[in-house]
Amino acid sequence: MRKEYDFSTAKRGAVAQSPGKTRVTIMLDDDVIEAFRNRGDASGQGYQTLINAALRAAIDPDSAPVTLKTLRAALDERFALAT
Repeated sequence: MRKEYDFSTAKRGAVAQSPGKTRVTIMLDDDVIEAFRNRGDASGQGYQTLINAALRAAIDPDSAPVTLKTLRAALDERFALAT
């Protein structure tokens, strides 16, 4: 390690910025966080990524990922039209 470091051009803040993302602090219920952490562990994704996806689905339901429930509803609708 050096004896001295030059911090004259250093800036305070996050080490690495994430383009297109903003850090916010919100309060969520413990059970909500736990549920997303469990889903994240099961799927191999981060819980914050899953929360972000859920928020996106809430503001634009058409962009929501296909679930078994929505797939069944779509198939039922198609089969009803075919008969």
